[in-house]
Amino acid sequence: MLNIALHYPIHTLEGKELVPAGVTLTEDVVREVIGSNTGTPAKSMALMQFGSVKSDIAQFFASPPYKAIFGSNKDAGDVPDDSADVLNVMEQVTLPVPVLETMAYFRGYDFHTYRHMLMIFALSTLLAKILVPDHQRRVEHSTAGPSHDLGKVCVPLDILMKQSPLTLEERNILFQHSIAGYVLLCYYTKDLENFSAKVARDHHERRDGSGYMRGVKLKDPMVEIVAVCDIYDALISPRPYRPASFDNRTALEEVTSMAQRGQISWEVVQALISVNRMDKPDFQSSRLSLEKRGTPPQDNAYGKTAED
Repeated sequence: MLNIALHYPIHTLEGKELVPAGVTLTEDVVREVIGSNTGTPAKSMALMQFGSVKSDIAQFFASPPYKAIFGSNKDAGDVPDDSADVLNVMEQVTLPVPVLETMAYFRGYDFHTYRHMLMIFALSTLLAKILVPDHQRRVEHSTAGPSHDLGKVCVPLDILMKQSPLTLEERNILFQHSIAGYVLLCYYTKDLENFSAKVARDHHERRDGSGYMRGVKLKDPMVEIVAVCDIYDALISPRPYRPASFDNRTALEEVTSMAQRGQISWEVVQALISVNRMDKPDFQSSRLSLEKRGTPPQDNAYGKTAED
């Protein structure tokens, strides 16, 4: 059930307004948005062949902790190099050209978001290899990773790049990116049931209903993979709102704590812990000590507002 009051407009990269502020977004409204796209669905292209995406991903794979996650450990015996298999799946992914153009926009103006979109693409593809046996479903799942934050094109750059705590209004603008991404992807694909659109809409929802924007209980295991990857990468990656990232141990402790609280999937967290281990053990046997050893970075403005 979709019933969300929009306080800010939803628009394309070119500035075309799809839904004005003040509208209550329902499925009927989204159908009207889809109907306003009088052409054929947007042409698609292979993501890995677009611009510098392939070389950028290779560069990101070479940085910790992803170098260990996607690489092999020669001292651990026959542990495979996961990057080749992941890249094989990623090579099969095509995206609507407007989505690719929006990613190029982020590469030029908000590199943090661009990098994040690609790493969620890669990491969720890797975890899907562990958790989703069916190859075709894995490919379908992989299409959702790079577009999950598409709606941030509706967020002003001065908010995305702000180093100090956001105001309440700025935070509300940012929060709307998930539903904006849903509308944009439905519009480009002309499909109300598009899987990538659902992932964009729900990747900030939580199992216990504590997420946003709908506050529903997250139940789709495919969306949960993207949700966990999104949290993890946001913790370990550079961000304007903090001087330093979480170290890998502390980030894994954070997602483990969220799983303990029933907010995210234990199974996905176990898979994430498994790929972080040198010997890549079976994910069902992977556990992280509940003893807190890590320390979150100081002066981290995430989750805080200027009014706090």
